[in-house]
Amino acid sequence: MTGLDLQYRRVLLLGGTSEIGQQILTALRLPPDAEVLLAGRDEQRMAAAAQRLRCRVRTLHYDAAASGTHQATVDKAFADGDVDLVISAAGILATQDVLDSDPEQAGLLVQTNFTGQVTTLLAATARLRAQGHGTIVVLSSVAAIRPRRANFVYGATKAGLDAFAQGLADSLHGSGVRVLLVRPGFVIGRMTQGLPPAPFASTPAAVGRAVAAGLAGRAAVVWVPPVLRVLAVALRLVPRPAWRRLRR
Repeated sequence: MTGLDLQYRRVLLLGGTSEIGQQILTALRLPPDAEVLLAGRDEQRMAAAAQRLRCRVRTLHYDAAASGTHQATVDKAFADGDVDLVISAAGILATQDVLDSDPEQAGLLVQTNFTGQVTTLLAATARLRAQGHGTIVVLSSVAAIRPRRANFVYGATKAGLDAFAQGLADSLHGSGVRVLLVRPGFVIGRMTQGLPPAPFASTPAAVGRAVAAGLAGRAAVVWVPPVLRVLAVALRLVPRPAWRRLRR
């Protein structure tokens, strides 16, 4: 099933320069008359991303860490009509040693990866609920399942976002609005450049294809790669003393 079959005519990508977000758009194969709203901070990168899409594109300024601006950003996105798909892909990553030595950086990561997602998605949810249809894609992580000492601040933000997305999905049941929760493992890309790949690593393109397939079906949760669904069960069973000894 293609993006045309799914009838996505207007799509809002929060985190307009996200490699995964852009690959989701590519995998959806949106029709030429569709409109994509890229919401982000880097106008040059968003302009470059727009060139690769075969549909109409508009850009909106969006800073996930500036919660006071989120309602206005969402209002602009919906000003010209219904939005069929909202993709929440904004996020930053920093190593735990950096966060340990710079609490302000840790606070920015929490604001960007969790708090900002909550304020933006609640604003978008109100509009989707009012229009009576739409889909929200939330990019979580396998790190949400059990945060590790090697990246516990990042893992905590994803755990919070994951729980929020599950609760949001429950609250929207019967409203005509769907939530698709995506849990990738290590993704080789710009955000993880310089880090050694973890087992079962994937790529932004692979995540994009998996999300498109999930949207075409009835999935509530997508794991990338699928084997992580089984691995996640094992992760929960590891005794805590052994868990502490994991370096990655």
